[in-house]
Amino acid sequence: MKIFYAIQGTGNGHISRAEQLYPYLKKYGEVDFFLSGSNAQLQTPLPIKYKSDGISLHYKTTGGMDYGKISKSLSFNIYKEAKALPVEKYDVIINDFEFITSLACSLKKKKSIQFGHQASFQSKLTPRANTFNPIGNLILDKFVRSRDYLGLHFESYDKNIYNPIIKDEIINATPIDNAHITVYLPQYSIAVLSPYLLTQSKFNFEIFTKEVKQPTNYKNLKLLPIDNKTFTHSLIQCHGIITAGGFETPAEALYLKKKLLSIPILNHFEQQCNAAALQKLGVTVIKKIDKNFNQVFTEWIQADNNIQFKLTHSTEEIVKLLMQQIPYNQVA
Repeated sequence: MKIFYAIQGTGNGHISRAEQLYPYLKKYGEVDFFLSGSNAQLQTPLPIKYKSDGISLHYKTTGGMDYGKISKSLSFNIYKEAKALPVEKYDVIINDFEFITSLACSLKKKKSIQFGHQASFQSKLTPRANTFNPIGNLILDKFVRSRDYLGLHFESYDKNIYNPIIKDEIINATPIDNAHITVYLPQYSIAVLSPYLLTQSKFNFEIFTKEVKQPTNYKNLKLLPIDNKTFTHSLIQCHGIITAGGFETPAEALYLKKKLLSIPILNHFEQQCNAAALQKLGVTVIKKIDKNFNQVFTEWIQADNNIQFKLTHSTEEIVKLLMQQIPYNQVA
């Protein structure tokens, strides 16, 4: 069996998930990966057979989306790339929120299955942000077109939604508390972020950023380049983590029972929806870093951490459910 797996490369979570799934997918056949997007920071050992700049997300340094850069990154060759993408040669097409593959399947009348976190938003029962964002809603609903889906989220909100894929390093870890705070906020520059963290001089912060290539220490701040292994080690040993409104990192923090403070990227509708789901679990969520941060941080660090979170399905079980649901060798 030939399996085509499309990865949205606008962030690191999609790549990490594919790496975790790959050993189990290989049991069902030969897997070729398509990576689309130009701003993921992780180097991956996956056998990437096809690659495209695709549609990438870009952020300002002050917490929000940079729509100017996003529009400039759009390629006029997307339609041409979709026509050239050989999805018709594959028995199974798995799409983790990748537009070119979706378009290629539509043009060539091939069935696919939408898989991953964004797929969970195909259900109306999945939590949504209480904000008016028609473009955000449209993207979640229509960016990838498929009749079939298997979604991942913090809770099973519907029959086709399962728990997150947690990587083996986290599953097999023994969490400890070395008292530091791990920070991953890609929407903020160090220049914007550091003044707020420097005021919390009683705490040490390990900040992961693309702005440095080597570890750099300054007072109570340790700046670290983005690296999956180093970040995982920091997360396992932290007292708490401050991160954006993504999916994989909050899920790992919840699994490890770490204190979690979420600051979703401004105007990023999916992250705002994730934040709404996290708030229902009892996680502290704030809109942005501002003059109120010191008070928020103090209240968060002093509060009890009583959030209940558990996995009901292993990665192997989710892959099995995915393969059982896939529409094999059929046209749309």
